[in-house]
Amino acid sequence: MSNALKFYIDGEWVNPVKPATLDVINPATEEAYVKISVGTAADVDRAVAAAKAAFPKFAATSKAERLKLLRRILGIYNERSEDIARAVSDEMGAPMSWARDAQTWAGRVHLEATIKSLEDFEFEHQRGATRIVKEPIGVAALITPWNWPLNQIVCKVAPAIAAGCTMVLKPSEIAPISGIVFSEIMHAAGTPAGVYNMVNGDGPSVGQVMAGHRDVDMVSFTGSTCAGIIVAKTAADTVKRVAQELGGKSPNIILPDADFELAVKKGVEGCFGNTGQSCDAPTRMLVPRARHEEALAIAKIAAEAHKVGDPKAADTVLGPLVSELQFNKVQRLIEAGIKEGATLVAGGTGRPEGLNRGYYVRPTVFGHVTPEMTIAREEIFGPVLSILSYDSEAQAVAIANDTVYGLAAYVQSKDLSHARAVARQLRAGQVNINYPDWDTFAPFGGYKQSGNGREYADWAIHDFLEVKGIIGYGKP
Repeated sequence: MSNALKFYIDGEWVNPVKPATLDVINPATEEAYVKISVGTAADVDRAVAAAKAAFPKFAATSKAERLKLLRRILGIYNERSEDIARAVSDEMGAPMSWARDAQTWAGRVHLEATIKSLEDFEFEHQRGATRIVKEPIGVAALITPWNWPLNQIVCKVAPAIAAGCTMVLKPSEIAPISGIVFSEIMHAAGTPAGVYNMVNGDGPSVGQVMAGHRDVDMVSFTGSTCAGIIVAKTAADTVKRVAQELGGKSPNIILPDADFELAVKKGVEGCFGNTGQSCDAPTRMLVPRARHEEALAIAKIAAEAHKVGDPKAADTVLGPLVSELQFNKVQRLIEAGIKEGATLVAGGTGRPEGLNRGYYVRPTVFGHVTPEMTIAREEIFGPVLSILSYDSEAQAVAIANDTVYGLAAYVQSKDLSHARAVARQLRAGQVNINYPDWDTFAPFGGYKQSGNGREYADWAIHDFLEVKGIIGYGKP
């Protein structure tokens, strides 16, 4: 890539202040395939200064002007969709079909949802003699993860633009190439200089500097809860807004009246999607105790149907995990499940048969998991499903809520009113009934240690706005 060693600042591709590079590893081969530059505080200062200088003029643009920009971005995004898919496949090991139909698709539909939401968005309204005005918060620091790179970049950049904010993006240094392609899209769309800036680098050297920068007004962060705590503490010194989408350990309650075979099978598929690297994956399946063995038999067949292999092969369902660090973490947690007495139903430690390189993991299912086990409490972030039993609906809800996380939850039942009643009892920011289609207009974000704030559509636009009351304004 011609821009791999550069940052995008003030409308131009620029060299870092201090040259330093990092290898980007293809997780399917364990080999470096490109180098990127990594930034320092000096690069962050330069990017934030550009965003700060651009803010007054961009904040004053009309909704119509920002809609035109978003539509141009969407058009060029669609033109570059195959470049995006190839980048995602190379940097994080996603099978090409998944890179096209899920990863690249996600960025597209979130752009579309933001455009639609902005068309209908009202930035002012009257309350008595007071005028309520929603204004852009200022310079936003956007820190995104590697697991859904385009989804998270667009879920931050698009609403920031819709609100009239300027920004500095730090993509994940583990999967940065799709972020570079996205920056090329922003340039080609004619984004005004300084409105969008991008600096690559690691968390301590770039992300944390952005979070603590005195001229940054807001941080929007997606990543682990551990890293989110560091971001929040760093941002606290300047009392800036922090929106976070963090970890998850999502329960999937299969009620006795569900289509049991379908519910278990789709639960396995939901857990394993994106090679299990989704913060909202249904990783804890709760089934009636009397049907536990039946669930294990169905889950075993479903797990073993997942073909693991080369992301470029047409029949591959699951690619590798993103990194050696992630591979080792998942291996450790699978070992913990075995050691603590869970029943290994499918998969296990090591690579799948026939694969001797690449960060590939065997699709794994554990049965007879109890709530205190490590695999029932820690976010694994790999294709590992834990199946737990419950004796009553109340116990199922209690087990589901017994977690520090609260990002997502799932309920399966043939009786919609029954599922709705259970869904209302679950402490999660998003509850999915009977495996619905992805809704890009629904609020996405977590309770408890899964974060704060909400993304998607108009929910995200609100996060980038300040609210001003002009009292004594009178009738407009």
